[in-house]
Amino acid sequence: MSRKLVAYFSASGVTAKVAETLAEAIGADIYEIEPAVPYSKADLDWTNQKSRSSVEMSDPTSRPAIAGKRDNLDDYDTVFVGFPIWWYVAPTIINTFLESYDLTGKTIIPFATSGGSGMGETNEHLASSCKGAKLIEGKVFNHSTSHKELVAWVDGLRI
Repeated sequence: MSRKLVAYFSASGVTAKVAETLAEAIGADIYEIEPAVPYSKADLDWTNQKSRSSVEMSDPTSRPAIAGKRDNLDDYDTVFVGFPIWWYVAPTIINTFLESYDLTGKTIIPFATSGGSGMGETNEHLASSCKGAKLIEGKVFNHSTSHKELVAWVDGLRI
């Protein structure tokens, strides 16, 4: 069994593609973080202040329900957590995922996809959800990130 897990939430498929490439590149297992109630196109309309994603992101205590849990997270030392950047941070469903487990002794490495923004204050917003874990600074990738680029990134982390 791999000691590395790539867990990801993808709203449009872009993060899923990067997560799949990353898992393959580093020989990690993969797990999709799925919302209990899937997001519709209207839910993801960031230009509408009343859309589901806008409401969730405007409330730092929001914890959207996830559809299930990875039953063997204890088997992993390192968890790469992927997501699209929303409002310059991770979607709050990522906090839900992280807070669902005892992360003591684990290394958490965020990675994100974005059409143009960086990681923003992602780590600051995720830190309280990673109690007992080592949270490493993450990186943003685009939809065309290659296998080679992801391997080079992970090799540079020295984990």
